[in-house]
Parts: sequence; C-alpha cells; structure tokens
Amino acid sequence: MAAAYLSVLKPHTIHETNTNLTNKFKTATRLAACVVDAAPSTDFALQCNEATKVRIRKLFHKVDFSVSSYDTAWVAMVPSPQSAQVPCFPECLHWVLQNQLEDGSWGLPHHQPALLKDVLSSTLACVLALKRWAIGEELITRGLRFIELNFASATDKDQYSPIGFNVIFPGMLEYAENLSLKLHLESKVFSELLHKRDIELRRSYDSSSLELNAYLAYVSEGMGKLIDWKMVMKYQRKNGSLFNSPSTTAASLIRRHDSGCLDYLHCALKKFGNAVPTIYPVNIHARLCMVDNLNKLGICRHFAEEIQNVLDETYRGRKKSSQMLPLVPWHSGYCADMDIMSPLSLRQRLSVEFYPPNRFTRRIHEQVDDVLKFPSRANIERVANRRNIEHYDVDNTRVLKTSYCSSNFGNKDFLTLAVEDFNFCQSIHGKELKQLERWVIQNRLDKLTFAREKSAYCYFSAAATIFQPELSDARLSWAKNGVLTTVIDDFFDVGGSMEELNNLVQLFKKWDVDVSTDCCSEKVGIIFSALHSTIREIGDKTFKWQARNVTRHITDIWLNLLNAMLREAEWARDMSVPTLDEYMANGYVSFAIGPIVLPALYFIGPKLPDDVVQHPEYHSLFKLMSTCGRLLNDIRSFERESKDGKLNAVTLSVIHGNGSISEEAAIEELSHRVEMQRRELLKLVLQGKGSVVPRACKDLFWKMSKVLHQFYVKDDGFSSMGMVDTVNAIIHKPITLTTLGPQNWEWETT
Repeated sequence: MAAAYLSVLKPHTIHETNTNLTNKFKTATRLAACVVDAAPSTDFALQCNEATKVRIRKLFHKVDFSVSSYDTAWVAMVPSPQSAQVPCFPECLHWVLQNQLEDGSWGLPHHQPALLKDVLSSTLACVLALKRWAIGEELITRGLRFIELNFASATDKDQYSPIGFNVIFPGMLEYAENLSLKLHLESKVFSELLHKRDIELRRSYDSSSLELNAYLAYVSEGMGKLIDWKMVMKYQRKNGSLFNSPSTTAASLIRRHDSGCLDYLHCALKKFGNAVPTIYPVNIHARLCMVDNLNKLGICRHFAEEIQNVLDETYRGRKKSSQMLPLVPWHSGYCADMDIMSPLSLRQRLSVEFYPPNRFTRRIHEQVDDVLKFPSRANIERVANRRNIEHYDVDNTRVLKTSYCSSNFGNKDFLTLAVEDFNFCQSIHGKELKQLERWVIQNRLDKLTFAREKSAYCYFSAAATIFQPELSDARLSWAKNGVLTTVIDDFFDVGGSMEELNNLVQLFKKWDVDVSTDCCSEKVGIIFSALHSTIREIGDKTFKWQARNVTRHITDIWLNLLNAMLREAEWARDMSVPTLDEYMANGYVSFAIGPIVLPALYFIGPKLPDDVVQHPEYHSLFKLMSTCGRLLNDIRSFERESKDGKLNAVTLSVIHGNGSISEEAAIEELSHRVEMQRRELLKLVLQGKGSVVPRACKDLFWKMSKVLHQFYVKDDGFSSMGMVDTVNAIIHKPITLTTLGPQNWEWETT
C-alpha cells in the first residue's frame, strides 16, 4: 500500500575587489546548538572548519582571474581611431612583448598537456599582434617555431578544443598568410583544419537556431569576411561589449569603429592595467560560479549573507544589462539546462566529435551522466551533495575561447569544508538513527512480526532531505512518523482483522483510554500506545518551536489517515470497486505521507499559525505532493497488487475503461498526470506574491516530491536493492579526501 515508498595562481593575475560588498561584510550566522557530544578532537576540527570558512568568505570580496594572452593580443591589434598605423592600446602590445614563455609560446604558465590547442591559438594571436605592428621579430620567429612544432595537435582528438577553435584558428592562419607570415605547416593537418571549419560553418549556416547565430558572432574574430559584421553588432550590450568578451569586441572594433566597443576596452584596461581577462566584467561570473559550487557541495548555508549579496548584485546587473553572466554560446549547441533535454539529444550532443574524452571534458560527461541518472525531479539533496563532493575537481582551470584560472572555483577549501561538513552532519545522523532504533524497541514495535522493519530507510529519507544539524527535531519527527505509517500500513494490509482495524480507529478517536482493557488485541495495544506517546512527544517539542500547542492538528492528520486506510479496507471487504475519482480522493490521504511531512514543518523554523495551516494553499501543497506519490506507487506496484487482488489507479483505469484502455495506456495517462501534478506543485512552491506558506516549508513539500520520484524510479521503493549502498553512503560511510572519485551509484532512471 501507500507507505511503501519509505523503503527504500599564477604569475599574471587580475584582482577585482568589490568595496561595497567588503563594507557590508559580516560574520555569517553560525549553526545552532548541535545535538552531538563534542569529542576533545572536535574543537580543533571546528577551529579548522572556521578558518576554512573565513578564507572562502574572502573570495566573495576579491575575484582573482588570470590574464588572457589571447584576448590581450586581439586588443593589441586594434588600430587607433586617429591613425590606422598605430595601435590604439600600446600597453597591450607591450604586454605581449614582455610575456612570451621560454618555449616560444604565450598562454598560461605551466599549461596542461591537454591544452595545446589553446596554447596554439594564444600563441598565433600574439604573433599576429606583433606582426601587425611590425615589432618583436625575434619573438615572432620563436612563436612561429612553436606553432610549427606543435601543429599536429590542432587536429588531435585527444586535445581539448576551446570554444570556436575549429573556426578561429584556421581564420587566424589565413590572417597570418595575409600578413606574409611564413609558416611551414603540414598540408594534411592544415587541410583537415579547413575541412572541420567548413563542416562547422555549414552546420551553422543550415540552421535557423538563434543559439548558433550567436555562436558565430561570438567566434567572429575567426570569420573575417565570412560574416556580416552588422549582424555581429546586434549582440552588443549596454556596456559596449560583445558577449563580455574582450577578443570578440576587439575583433569587431578592428572591422568597424564603434564608440561603445572602444569605451568597453578602455574601461577594462583602466580596471586591469596593460592586459585583459577572457571575461569582463568578471565579478558576477566568478561569484555565481562560487554560489553554484557551494550549493552543489551542500555548504551554501554557511555563506547565506554573502550569497544573498551576490544574487542582489546580479539582479541589479541584469537590470543594467552589463554585469550579466557571459552567456557564452557553445559550439555544439550544448545547453546548460540539460535537464529539459531528452537523453538521446544529450548523448548526441555529447559526441566524441565535440567532447573527446579528457580531463576537461570529463566534467561535462559527468554532468550529463548525472542529469540522465538523477534528473532534478528525483535528485535528493544530500545524495546529490555527496555525489558532487566525490566528483569535485579542485583544478581551477576553465576553458572558454581560451583557458583561464581563478581561485574562486576549483578551490580546495570548498572541498575540504564540504567533506568536513558532510562527515560532521553524518556523525549526528548516525547517533539519531541509533536513537530511533531504541525508540522502536521501547515502543515494542519490533514485536509486530507482520510489519516491515524499515527504520533505517525512514531515517534516510529524513537525513537526505533535512540534513542540517539544527533540524534534529524535524528529522526525528519525520523518521518516527515514517516508521509508524509503515507499521500501520502493514497492519491495515495484512496484520489486522476488521475488528482490530475498527478498534484502533475508535481508540484513536477517544484518545484517553485504558490500553489494558480497551484494546481488543496486543497488536492494537502496541500500535495505539506508540501512536499516542509519539504524538504527545512531538506535540510537546513543537511548542518550543511554535509557542503554541499543535497536538490537536497532529492528531487530526493521523485520524484522517486512519479513516482513509479503514475505507480502503472496507472496499476490499465488501469487494467494492470505487471510481477512479473516488479512489484518488481517498488515496492521496491513505498514501500516508501526511503524518511524515506535515508535523515536520513545525520544526523547520518559520512560525506556522493556524490560519496558515488551514489555508487552501497549504492543503494544495499537501494534496499535489501526495497525489504524485500515490500515482507513482500505483504505477510501480500494480502488477504485484493485481496478483494480490488489490485495487489501485492502474487497475481502476482499466476496469472503468470497459476494455477500451490497456494497462500500457493507463500507465501512460497516469504518468502524464504525475507530471502535471509535479509541475503544479513546483509552481506553488515558487510562487511569491500572494503566498501565505513560508518558503522554507514549501520547499519541504518539493523535497519530499523528489524523494518519492527517486524511490519509485524502478520499483515500489522497498524492493530496490541499490538503496542499501545509498543509505550507507548518507548515514554510515564517511567521505575521505584520499578516496574521492566517481562512485557507482545504483539508482538510475530508465
């Protein structure tokens, strides 16, 4: 029945400091009192933890970005508006003259072996800048020699391709030829490069995709006469740039004078001196990357104030249209919002042609694999946190049109804090689970042989959803009620007679009874006593959080469930066949997650007055969440339940279809209904204006929806053998920095 779900840097660095944020800097809110007894070694661990947090907070106020030799070279090529014979930005030309590496290349010092294409592109751009202004002959010779020696890498599939390399690098080679630069290149490799460019351009020309048009504009420095530069200027932003990219903006300025482009480059150099990064402005981009990483690693709550400042600044920037994220179009049309794409589409776009396997494309492959295995609708927060920690790459090198480094991402402190925080929370969770197991024994629930013993799974769903140390009361309420709903579900299913079921319901309605005389059996006595004591315990605890007595509301939640379960038992006894609407009107309640989620809301933090609890919005959130769960359960378990003679939504759809609806058609229709209910739930959760339920409480409905979707990925939840490893990973198995790496997570969508 319903409760079955429970089963289961570098020498050249740019510093951009936001003084406004610095002036606002405050110490973030500390965790509330923890429920774990601190061992002597814990104090030192917590001191290290705080020191790590301080270092991370500083990153919000100072953004470090490496200089881009590629972009600086393109800016160096811009002629003066007064005379085409002199550079507009001689300081950039001087930087190029001063920063050739020992091997004759330009680029990040100590570049990684898989980034030779990037180094080739940067080196050629710098050579072109020097040749354009007829300076640095010896440097040009050394640069050309480097290109000739490493030219084969330009078509090496094992090398990572920067965005637009197949268009930009051949275009720069043609420009080199126009400048009479003598490059002795392998004709076969050169022909292959041109062929790849033709394929990519043909694909873009044949498509009406706005994304591909934007991509061509973004890589326009490699297009020359092949692109309409008026079209390129359609992508100019209010800050004068094209895509916040100095190289694209400089290339456009070389082709046609534009005061906005010129002002943008002057502004960048006024900020950074004699060189530019590959993205400007860099603040928002870097800080949003930080926010994303901290969120994925499960440690964003430690930096709530800093993150809110970033989001506020981003919002103000969007209104100005200048401080926005780069929004760089990808050369394969790869979309950041991968979760809305079909698995086939993702696999096709993640082809070897665009993303050959190497350490840089590994991030993309892992991200796509995660979306396919763990779509957002079924991605439980703490499970995702651990997976992200294990996949986290501390390498701080990223690649757009060229590689760049920043200590604001790929930061070891992020990983260190995430591991420490995960293990700290896990130690609390382990103790709480033992407390839960003692509670089961104290209430003699282990004596009920008909009931499944699923305390670990019940606690897992709580710990994986509301993991913060200070939310212990919410977790234990969730878990205890989860155990009770499982027991009572089994009692109504197989463990009790009709006499016992009615007796339990009547006892609950009376509430103040003598268990020794009013219970018709030991089973009823055990169940009622456990219910009675647990509800009173939770009611007493909620008073500390809510400053009012909510025990009556909790008993009403339970009584609604018992009545719904009794009605289903009566249908079975009388061999009644309700309509699908009748079944669902009762079934969303009998699915039994009301007693799990609703009392836990009182322990989340916000005050929940009675008028909010009685508000239609509150009920709609509950009904949408529960309906999703009921339908998911019925779809996954209908074959087993049909054999047992039990009714569910699938069988009722077939029965009332009078032979016109097959099981497959019924499942398809109900699956569509699940999706519609899920979307309505998300819409309510995200609603701001007019909403009366606190967002933190609404989030819990959504998180439970994710738990339900994940539990019913393959079966009815309890039957999933893969859950054992996942439960252990969240509750029992600590993360060690020496053993991090992709793990074999068992849950998969089909």
